[in-house]
Amino acid sequence: MPGRIPGRTSRVFGGLLLAALMAVCAAPGTARAAVDEGAAGSVPSVGTDWGRPGPYEVGVDIEAVHTFYYPKDMGRSGERHPVIIWGNGTGAVPGFYGSLLRHWASHGFIVAAANTPTSNFAISMRAGIDVLEHRNADGSSRFHGKVDLDHIASAGHSQGGAAAVNAAVDPRVDTALPIQPGPLTDPDLMDEPVFYLAGQRDLTVWPALVKALYRDSDHVPAVYGEVRGAGHLSSIGDGGDFRAPTTAWLRFWLLGDENARGVFFGPGCGYCADDDLWSGWDRNSGALRIPGPTS
Repeated sequence: MPGRIPGRTSRVFGGLLLAALMAVCAAPGTARAAVDEGAAGSVPSVGTDWGRPGPYEVGVDIEAVHTFYYPKDMGRSGERHPVIIWGNGTGAVPGFYGSLLRHWASHGFIVAAANTPTSNFAISMRAGIDVLEHRNADGSSRFHGKVDLDHIASAGHSQGGAAAVNAAVDPRVDTALPIQPGPLTDPDLMDEPVFYLAGQRDLTVWPALVKALYRDSDHVPAVYGEVRGAGHLSSIGDGGDFRAPTTAWLRFWLLGDENARGVFFGPGCGYCADDDLWSGWDRNSGALRIPGPTS
């Protein structure tokens, strides 16, 4: 996980997180999300049920460098599917987060999860975009003509959360979703909207560390959410209470889901008042300038 905090102090938590993961295994301003019809016009709406499985059955391909989670019937209505590149926590592999990544795929996303247990530099994550670019152009690939390469998110947990910010230096990435990110990153290098997620009871990546990254992101629209009662491993498996808000964020920025807009943006922001879910919530000036729903 670990690394560099704004203010620029380093802490390394790798051994602690690896031990914990092994234990689990054993048991810009006013912008609106712009999505063209060809990319996402036919991806079905789910209303506001972001925590429930989406309308697609999910396929999984485990390969040497990446594990791909995707809708089995990609492009069934002529739609193309946005991309999420994923980074694991220290010592972890995509299977640790398999249910969460399957969940995102069920909502119409193609997830390219880097198999590396040391994702911090985001090299394998960014390579996932290259692979999907190649396969989208390959007439013999199941992905041929079905990948929406104009809408890409970087996401990850712990060390992979820092990597999600690091991957966002790639101009092909449109938004970042760092979940309990380690501090080996520098938000000043990215220029995409970002949703930082912390856990109230996280003793590995303290909420204060995540809040510091959020505060250092004052040059982009940024949102901070601290999940009530969550520890560092609460996002393992199906994502727990992280699942619904992360899905909503991805659906807004990658699919232009107007239902999801209303929980993050505008004066009636739904998540702003959800004290059952959040023990901490904040939006910076860039996020406050993004319009809420028109009706």
